[in-house]
Amino acid sequence: MSKGEATRETILDTASRLARTVGFGGMSIGTLAASTDLSKSGLYAHFRSKESLQLQVLEHAKTRFLDEVIVPALATRRGEPRVRALFDNKLRWNAQPGGCIFNAAAIELDDQPGPVRDRTVRYQLDWLDTLAEVCRTGLAEGHFRPDADPEQLAFELDGVLLSHHSCMRLLGDDTAEARSRRAFETLLAAVRA
Repeated sequence: MSKGEATRETILDTASRLARTVGFGGMSIGTLAASTDLSKSGLYAHFRSKESLQLQVLEHAKTRFLDEVIVPALATRRGEPRVRALFDNKLRWNAQPGGCIFNAAAIELDDQPGPVRDRTVRYQLDWLDTLAEVCRTGLAEGHFRPDADPEQLAFELDGVLLSHHSCMRLLGDDTAEARSRRAFETLLAAVRA
């Protein structure tokens, strides 16, 4: 990685932390400059606009999400073990400082049309598709009942993960992870072959 790429990576890491704490609306080239000790003009050369910064932060977060949540889960055995790995990885992702950037973006941008919302919607649909596809491997491997609905299971798993994030971040509930794991086990028991 070149020095310029390393600097850009550091900037995007900082911008991601800002987005998780002050939101996409509160994140600007100015706030990023103050957080990185870089000049506004230097950052402007990288991003050109607030919207470009927001889109690149989402893209950066997606790459990290793939590396930390999806790819390790896909390396595990197909079926229920892969569903478990995906769930565990997403719990860890939610627990990082500032929580899940995609959950924060979804809440903040749900009624703000534009490219940043569109990208957030696309990533959420990709996540639900990934969950459903991993649930399908549970059917293919015979781990889940033949009548189990992968899309419904994905919807419910995502609901547990969203509840985990909200209870942990907003409510400061120390039992959020234990409750989420219990709900996860209940869902799997309902579809297990």
